[in-house]
Amino acid sequence: MSEPVIRHYGPRAYPDHPPFSYPEYRSTVKRTPMLDLVHVIQTLTETTGPGPVWSEISTEDADLTTNAGTGGEAIGERIVVTGHVLDESGHPVPGTLIEIWQANASGRYVHWRETAFPAPLDPNFIGVGQTITNEAGGYRFITVKPGRYPWGNHPNAWRPSHIHFSLMGPSLGTRLVTQMYFEGDPLLPLDPIYNAAPPHSRQRMIGKYDHDVTMENWATGWRWDIVLRGELTNPEEDG
Repeated sequence: MSEPVIRHYGPRAYPDHPPFSYPEYRSTVKRTPMLDLVHVIQTLTETTGPGPVWSEISTEDADLTTNAGTGGEAIGERIVVTGHVLDESGHPVPGTLIEIWQANASGRYVHWRETAFPAPLDPNFIGVGQTITNEAGGYRFITVKPGRYPWGNHPNAWRPSHIHFSLMGPSLGTRLVTQMYFEGDPLLPLDPIYNAAPPHSRQRMIGKYDHDVTMENWATGWRWDIVLRGELTNPEEDG
């Protein structure tokens, strides 16, 4: 039987990640656990990986600009987002399952509860994608640049453009969830979620424009590397 795992619900053990409770990000106040430590026994749920999901992934899953169901193309500024997944020593991490989700070009998510922001839905944009890193730890998505949207955290609150990333390790218990922002976005200094990360680690969430990544007459390019562990790890998504 595996040794019990103790999950600490106080301040994060790593200084590169946001605290569990960050009052400026109001949702964290309610989400932060206040009870005593809980001993969790690892089962197959925690010790096994995504398994069959890997075999079902195709190259089309990394292209969010086309919709196989409708045969149409998404509306918006087409972009390429690429980079490498690395460990703390800078070595590539191949075979990593990456999933992304995002708002459409108008700032609207494809979700039945997404009704507060009256931006239009795009019938050709489902807003999710997935891929697996290659032997060099590389990944690549084609999508549209997500729009900004109001979110009600405080008066006149707007979220910067961002893409949510989930990286799955060899087991379901080894998962990093984070966000990629875009270099030069004027809303970054005003965003509590971005600013919840310690100042020294915020830049690790910023995707950089890279003209070498562009697709001529088709899409601009952004590069973003993801470090899973160590002093240069990408901050986890708060809340």
